[in-house]
This record gives sequence, structure tokens and C-alpha cells, in this order.
Amino acid sequence: MRLQNRRVLGAGVSALGAALVLAGCGAGQITQTDTQQPAVNGTYAQVKTIVLRNVAVQYPAQGPGYAAGSPAPLTLTVINQGQKDDKLVSVTSEGATGPAQISGDSAIVAGHSLVIGPADAVEQGAPAQPESANSTPASETNSAANGAPSSAPGSASNSASNSAPNSASNAPQAGENGGAASQLGTGKVVLQGLKQPLWPGATIKVTFTFQNAGPIVVELPVAAPAHPRS
Repeated sequence: MRLQNRRVLGAGVSALGAALVLAGCGAGQITQTDTQQPAVNGTYAQVKTIVLRNVAVQYPAQGPGYAAGSPAPLTLTVINQGQKDDKLVSVTSEGATGPAQISGDSAIVAGHSLVIGPADAVEQGAPAQPESANSTPASETNSAANGAPSSAPGSASNSASNSAPNSASNAPQAGENGGAASQLGTGKVVLQGLKQPLWPGATIKVTFTFQNAGPIVVELPVAAPAHPRS
């Protein structure tokens, strides 16, 4: 009886040890979801000196998704980190019946960015020109509040002459130094005739071809809505 109990206890200890070993081996494994990108954040890609950020299919304006045969507009920001201008020449997808329709600006000036899609897709850059433009009205309102009408024209002219050249000289430097590329142009890209329905959470492969950088294949998710629907 004691021998039988010892055998049962030994088998239980062995099974527990094997389970702990398997758990330790599986802890270092990479799951499938580890390499998947969230469907709401867009995609990042780069080909040579051209960087694509927040690349996605725009959230459908009506309905829960895009029906088969319908067009699908894209949203992305294209940044040219090189010293030579480039151009978006074509956008194609195996999931569409034909090439995408490109309208608006398609050139990407060196050191600048091209925004494709709505104004919500514009990245928060650091151009100094809007701030200097707002400083001039502030000086005018301060002089008016102090009750000095004779000095208001002088202060306005001085601030305009001092701040305007500085902002104009600083604006191109951001692009030339390769820092935060300022926006220079907006365009629109619309996939034509989806072969299958496209829902939020799904992806579609799209090929962007640039004149100098060449083609790049990007897997696009459907973006999250920029604003809540009424």
C-alpha cells in the first residue's frame, strides 16, 4: 500500500515539473498579435528618403464600412527627408478594380511634407511663422489698452518690420535642416472600385510609387473616426 502511494505521489510530482518546464519555455515565445499593428493608428513606412506616416483608409463618412465597388479615400502624410524633390506618380491596389485617383498636389518638396486627406491628418509640426504673426496683434492691443494712440502706428510698423523678416528667414531653415518638415501642399488619393467590402479592423495592401524613390507596398488599416458622428 505504501509502495503504491509513493508511485502515485512520484507521478504527480513529475507531471507538475513538466508543466512548469513547458510554461517557462513558452514565456519567451512571440505571439502572432505581437507583430500586428492596431487598426486605428495607421501605418508607418519608408522607401529611401520618402517617409509615409499615419497611412490608412479614411473612416467611412456614412455606414459602418465600405461596400464592394465603392471608392475609398486614403489619409497619410508624406515626408521628403532628402535633398531632391520627388513626386507621387501612382497608387494601386490588388483590392481595387483600377488605379487610384490622385488630385491636388502630388509633389513632395525636399525637406517638406505633403498631406493626403482631410485637415485632421496634418501632423503637429513646429513652424514658427504662425506664432510671429500672432505677436503683432498682441503688441497693437497692448498699446491700445495703455491709451497711447500716437505710439500704436509706430509699434505696429516696428513689430511688422522686425518680426516679419525673422519669420520669413526662419521658415525655410526648418526644412533645409531636415528637422520638423513643414507642410507644403495637400492632395487627395481615392481607391476606385473595391473588390470586397472593407470594414474597420480590416486591412488592404496598397502600392505607392514615387518618381525617384520608387514603389513601396503598405498594408493599410481603416482609420478611427476623427470626430464622433452626430
